[in-house]
Amino acid sequence: HVVRKFLSLISSHNIPVYLIDPLILGLVDKDIEQIRSSPDGPSPECKYFCAPRDFTTFALLDKTWKHEVGLFRTAEKMGFQWLKIINKDPRLDGMDDLSGMEIPLHYIFKLASHAIHLVVFYERSGNYLWHGPLRLRQQMDRRFVPFRKLHFGRYPGAYEKPELVLVSIDDLKVQIPKNPSSFLEEMSHSRFLECRYREARAFFQVYPDDASLDAVEFRKKAKSLLRLAVQTLNNLGVKFWLSSGTCLGWYRQCNVIPHSKDVDLGVFIRDYKADIIPAFQKAGLPLKHKFGKVEDSLELSFQGEDDLKLDIFFFYEEDDHVWNGGTQAKSGKKFKYLFPKFTLCWTEFVELKVHVPCETLQYVEANYGPDWKVPVKTWDWKSSPSNVQYNGVWPVDEWDDVIQIY
Repeated sequence: HVVRKFLSLISSHNIPVYLIDPLILGLVDKDIEQIRSSPDGPSPECKYFCAPRDFTTFALLDKTWKHEVGLFRTAEKMGFQWLKIINKDPRLDGMDDLSGMEIPLHYIFKLASHAIHLVVFYERSGNYLWHGPLRLRQQMDRRFVPFRKLHFGRYPGAYEKPELVLVSIDDLKVQIPKNPSSFLEEMSHSRFLECRYREARAFFQVYPDDASLDAVEFRKKAKSLLRLAVQTLNNLGVKFWLSSGTCLGWYRQCNVIPHSKDVDLGVFIRDYKADIIPAFQKAGLPLKHKFGKVEDSLELSFQGEDDLKLDIFFFYEEDDHVWNGGTQAKSGKKFKYLFPKFTLCWTEFVELKVHVPCETLQYVEANYGPDWKVPVKTWDWKSSPSNVQYNGVWPVDEWDDVIQIY
């Protein structure tokens, strides 16, 4: 009854919302073929919207709607109580203009004992959708709805733009993501970390940014190399994250470190695919070196423009830590770099939606020690990292296989 009233409220104001409620989408997904094929299908009993729960969740694209005052008036006439949650637009933190404009992030409409949670999605420059966290201001009624049970808003989230289809569910016309199961899969790891703009500004006050022609040129090349790498790995369906110096640049200064000389990505070895090398070669990045093997210390390096490299480090999981390997070509010596276990979050870096370790500080500290905030121009990968360990030597009869330089 409440969902029906809500849908008539928003259709009277021409607001295109779509259903993102995980409980209902989970039920719909089981019958998706049948639902898609019968646009006005007979549904004698209420099967989906009548599943017992305290609220139903819908999404709204920010740019498709602007006139909320009229909506609230109509909502009140229909018997709804409503709550609007606003917060600073994080995108403005990245600019020098600190006006801190506030934007609507969540709306809640309540009628009797059921609530509608309307999540506002914003399109961001990496061509993806973002929603903000749900933080209650001090004077807000914390008993308005069971906030802790809401599926969206504990963290900010990032999603691909879904293709929507109009279907009839329990005699109600609603838009849903065309592929509910992939939306639900995305939802399970959608957590988003904003770049630390304020800390980056503080960093540049102490260590002014290198604005030389070389630095500007390097950043430009590094960004286009990263864009190509993101495209290639996404097309292969290989999950990756910003690692080493590229991760440090994101965390410390929201940008590529101009003296870093390469772009670094991490991939769990379980996600390794044999077609990674041919895919990069096809994208115009020849293999520069391949060290180690899939079972142990694999590392790939591809040649970008000029002397810029793309390094892909493969991570191996143990019970209480993860590690990636390194190989010294001339001696066959092996090294390993230990990290505490971590999970992956989305972020936006140089206008790309990419993963970073959610536990970024622990990750960066493992690699660069407690003084990671201080820029270091000279770095020896065999001795500088604080998490490096000597790991023996490759047997000479394996060298042809585990030390390949092109």
